Amino acid sequence: MKISRELQHRLICPVSKSKLIYLDNYLQDSFDPSVHYPLIDGIPIVINDRESLFSIKDFQNKVDTTWDLKPNKIKTIIRSLSPGIGLNVKAKKNYEKINNLINANGKILVVGGSIKGEGMDVLYDNDLFEIVGSDVSFGPNTTIISDAHDIPFLDETFDCVVVQAVLEHVLNPQRCVDEIHRVLKKSGLVYAETPFMQQVHMKQYDFTRFTHLGHRRLFRNFEEIEHAPLMGPGTALAWSYAHFIKSFTSSKSISYFLTIFVHMTSFFLKYFDYYLIDKPGSYDAASAFFFMGRKSDQTLSDRELIKG
Repeated sequence: MKISRELQHRLICPVSKSKLIYLDNYLQDSFDPSVHYPLIDGIPIVINDRESLFSIKDFQNKVDTTWDLKPNKIKTIIRSLSPGIGLNVKAKKNYEKINNLINANGKILVVGGSIKGEGMDVLYDNDLFEIVGSDVSFGPNTTIISDAHDIPFLDETFDCVVVQAVLEHVLNPQRCVDEIHRVLKKSGLVYAETPFMQQVHMKQYDFTRFTHLGHRRLFRNFEEIEHAPLMGPGTALAWSYAHFIKSFTSSKSISYFLTIFVHMTSFFLKYFDYYLIDKPGSYDAASAFFFMGRKSDQTLSDRELIKG
């Protein structure tokens, strides 16, 4: 397994919540020995088959879930030729701040961590941290397959949980955030990036968007360190324009070429975010927000939320 022995001993069954025992090529429920979770290429598949959108068989058969494991070559080439229309203004600085806030030997859970998120290099380059990449898809940084609705670790396991561009893709964001709160150590850090003004992406696995206040309420059991727009109105406008143009066709091949056209004619809009990102108006027109906070035993009331 790619997970340290220390964290292996903190793995739990997502159904019974009993500790899991590592036996050769599978994990066994310590309470019910008939319950097994397989290891595929050294990656434990710890999925709640009863409630998750995904099943253990999906991963045993290596079927595509949220990501195409063998992406379309033409689509990949088009993406490489097209300038991006989104600008994540603050991620790099935010991750540098997190890097300085976590103690040496810190344990970091990256929910949706099959691939390295934008700006995360500073965390991955720090050899003092153990990073666990949890996802419902295989990828270069996947260390465990698990559903964020049932994080398979004991209470107070991690020093930090990162959930970048994930909460829009889960069925019950509040349950996932409650799970994050549970597995964090006392005063542990959470860092989330979540969209507001963005069109549907990741096909059928896209469910929710959050305003600034809605996002803060989601993390009401955390003490706020910082909460602000991450991608501004320029990016929101570029996304809207791109999807407006592409909505004129349902043909995949035509859509590929329209993608190049809309990116070439709208990529410059994102640069307005350098000027707009900290303006008060951005809070009502941002493409995405970030939240950085610490686990707390206090709950922000709805009245306090509105006053704030």
